[in-house]
Amino acid sequence: MSGDKSTAMMKAVVCLAPHAIAVETRPTATRAQGEVLLKIERVGICGTDYHIYEGEQPFLNYPRVIGHELSATVVETPTSSRFQIGQQVVINPYIACGTCHACKIGKPNCCMNIAVLGVHRDGGMCEFISVPERNLILADGLTLDEAATVEFLAIGAHAVRRSGVSNGAKALVVGAGPIGLGAAIFAQIAGAKVTLVDRDKDRLSLASAATGITNTVIVDANASASIMQASDGDGFDAVFDATGNKASMEQSFAYVAHGGTYVFVGLIKGDITFSDSEFHKREMTLMGSRNATAIDFDNVIAAIQSKKVPIQKLLTHRTTLTKVVSDLPFWSSNKNGLIKALVEISGND
Repeated sequence: MSGDKSTAMMKAVVCLAPHAIAVETRPTATRAQGEVLLKIERVGICGTDYHIYEGEQPFLNYPRVIGHELSATVVETPTSSRFQIGQQVVINPYIACGTCHACKIGKPNCCMNIAVLGVHRDGGMCEFISVPERNLILADGLTLDEAATVEFLAIGAHAVRRSGVSNGAKALVVGAGPIGLGAAIFAQIAGAKVTLVDRDKDRLSLASAATGITNTVIVDANASASIMQASDGDGFDAVFDATGNKASMEQSFAYVAHGGTYVFVGLIKGDITFSDSEFHKREMTLMGSRNATAIDFDNVIAAIQSKKVPIQKLLTHRTTLTKVVSDLPFWSSNKNGLIKALVEISGND
């Protein structure tokens, strides 16, 4: 960034309306009080970004600068900041109010007034952004690519931590997209024996190759029997549904073992129904899992540093700030071989 800050301009990727995305030139972000000014380096494309493009994100108003899986470099800080210019950071995109009931009890991930970058307020698929200092995590020991994966992996790590799954447990992950893979990877790290389920045979094969999970079930007419067989007929100690599909979320109640836990990682805008008698008979625990907290970000960073996460196998596609306006619409409907795409931000793009 150079020149007069009041006239400097930057590029930003804006979803103008469903199926309409463009690169706009906007005034360069300037640092707000209590915030840190950052140069965005990498942006992971999330399922949310595809949903925004497709018009299927229920909590968003257009137009919106998308992007919330972010790695960045510190450009400008407040006085007495704990960060230094030039440091690489991961951005926690969940801007919490700090004063509501959820924040006061240590759950800023479900803040009552939450503003998620790229959803409730403009995100980071741009050259510069200013965010509250409390939303930054040092990315020491991580590459810029690795730092951009921390947020999506933290969602799965949060779900696994909430479930209490432990060594020797049987875990079922339904949905082999990036969020499901995050849950599967961190269930493995916790010592669970993981079974992975998806309706797309190619995606399931890709997920298996990336994670090393060999217990997989394709959704077909025999899926229920195959899933229960994978648990030796007892059901699973922990079930994670990352599909955001009503039928899948309702069906997966049947796969929870007596005394087990069922975690909704994905969500729908609507109601879920289930058998109360089966729920009580199994003394099942049902929980929602939303976003992630600082401890989850720290756990993911430590796992990446320890080489416990197959980052290079997860990063399958790459594009740039100007090319993403054609690549994202294409990948939205053509996900062959795609797990996670990264956008490289460059001033020469």
